[in-house]
Amino acid sequence: MLNTLPKTAHQQTICEANFLRLKRVLSNFKENIYRFNVVNPDRSSFLVTFNVIHKTKHTLIIEAKQNSEDTSLNNFIIRIQVSIDAKLAEVISYQGEKALPFFIKASVAQSKDERLQQNRFLTEWLESIFISGISPSIKF
Repeated sequence: MLNTLPKTAHQQTICEANFLRLKRVLSNFKENIYRFNVVNPDRSSFLVTFNVIHKTKHTLIIEAKQNSEDTSLNNFIIRIQVSIDAKLAEVISYQGEKALPFFIKASVAQSKDERLQQNRFLTEWLESIFISGISPSIKF
C-alpha cells in the first residue's frame, strides 16, 4: 500500500486543483455550453468549447474541445468527469481513448502513467487559457 499512496495523493491533488480551475473558467458550472476565444500573445486566437454532456446532482461529464484554423496548433477533444461533492475533476478520455485504471494491465498502446499524464495535460491547458486570456465567443 505504501508504494501506491504517494501516487494516489499526487493524483488527488492534481484533480482537486483542476476542479478549482474548471470552476473558475466555467462560472461555477451554471451553464451547459461555454465557448471562448483564447487570445495568444501574437494576437491569434483559437476556439475553446466546454459542453456538459451528462449532468446529475453530484457529477458532470464535460467534453472540452480546442479548435484552431492554424494547423500548427493541436486540435483536441478531452472528456472530464467533475465530482461536485468531492471537488475533483479528472480526465476520463483524451482523443477518444480512455486512460486505464491502475489495476488493469496496461496495453502496449498506453503507458503506465497515462492517467496522470492526461490530468497534468488538463492542468497545463487550463493554466495556458488563464495566461493567454479569454473572451466570450458566443452568448447562450
